[in-house]
Amino acid sequence: MIQNKSSTTILIDGATVQSEDIMLIQSGTEIIPGPDREGHLSYRFEMIPAAERCEKRLKISIDVENAKCGICLNIWHDVISVAPCLHNFCNGCFSEWLRRSQERSTTVLCPQCRAVVQFAGKNHFLREVVEDILQADSSLRRPKEDVAVLDSHALIQSNLIISGGRKRKKPHLAVDEQTSGLELSCPQCGTEYGGFRCNRDTIHIQCQACGGMMPSRSNISVTQHCLGCNRAFCGAYWHSQGVARIDSHPLCLYDTFKPIMERCITRIPLAAHETNQYEQDITERSIRQLGRTLQDVISEWIGKFDNHEIDRSRMPLNHAEVITAATHICNDCYDKLVCFLLYWFRFSMPKYLLPPDASEREDCWYGYACRTQHHNEEHARKRNHVCRPTRGTHP
Repeated sequence: MIQNKSSTTILIDGATVQSEDIMLIQSGTEIIPGPDREGHLSYRFEMIPAAERCEKRLKISIDVENAKCGICLNIWHDVISVAPCLHNFCNGCFSEWLRRSQERSTTVLCPQCRAVVQFAGKNHFLREVVEDILQADSSLRRPKEDVAVLDSHALIQSNLIISGGRKRKKPHLAVDEQTSGLELSCPQCGTEYGGFRCNRDTIHIQCQACGGMMPSRSNISVTQHCLGCNRAFCGAYWHSQGVARIDSHPLCLYDTFKPIMERCITRIPLAAHETNQYEQDITERSIRQLGRTLQDVISEWIGKFDNHEIDRSRMPLNHAEVITAATHICNDCYDKLVCFLLYWFRFSMPKYLLPPDASEREDCWYGYACRTQHHNEEHARKRNHVCRPTRGTHP
């Protein structure tokens, strides 16, 4: 069964399916995420035997002309989608359109169909589609200079709620079902804080943590997006505006989004050492054996990280090369950074400094990438997995 969760009608095998309606599908069913074929991708649902590789389960047939931005007429770059019309554009192209539209009018119209735009956000699925197209035909790639210009104009880093002259409707929250009854209007809509008050043209973004709204302000020094994951968080922004708590509005605490250098940690994250609890225990005992605390170790390695003494190629955060100790990141990204630093702490430690029961273990051939360590406790305990793979294709 498939349910239409969009606000517009879609086509399934040529039949119109209204919003929230459910329809039976089978292998070979054609799905078009819009009211007509023109300007929309066509998907075909297929049942593939489980033995085949996962990435081969979805096959997309697409005309390159349907993967082009309606503004610059080139293949999408950093593609975003607008709603409710669901048309797609380059982030930089639409950001410029958005800026100019707000200078002239209280509403933002879709460049392709002239429908009023209420929402804009990155489309990560179509971004992967574009990468496949460019790999198949490299002649469609833009010059690096053009890409740099587009990136300099791009304003949309997370989902934007775009208000017009009418009162903004409360958006659907994907953050937490418990916030569904809360009023999501921004505290600066109607009240001035920190010398700023929203007007009816102000673009708002939704905090990933609390679901509350804040104005999108690119002209201030305080960041509103986590550089590690590109998601929006309101803690640092409201802290800079002198807003601590407002009962009628959900707000994050400053601790949810602050610079790396200001953070403290007292426990090893559950995801450390690829969730291998034996390796986590060895790391914890090694730190105690050295007479140090976890915070001491992380502070030291943040210094090494800041001085670019560590290879960042496996760092699981976006924009890894530009992140510094002064960078604002969210709690999830900080845990990932700590896991990354703990790997290098253990990897760099001489074996004679490890606890006796860990110092004699042989390295696993597959190192940190070993899959057996997750379901075979004896293997996870007997082999060292805080090491580079010597087999396989992992970096």
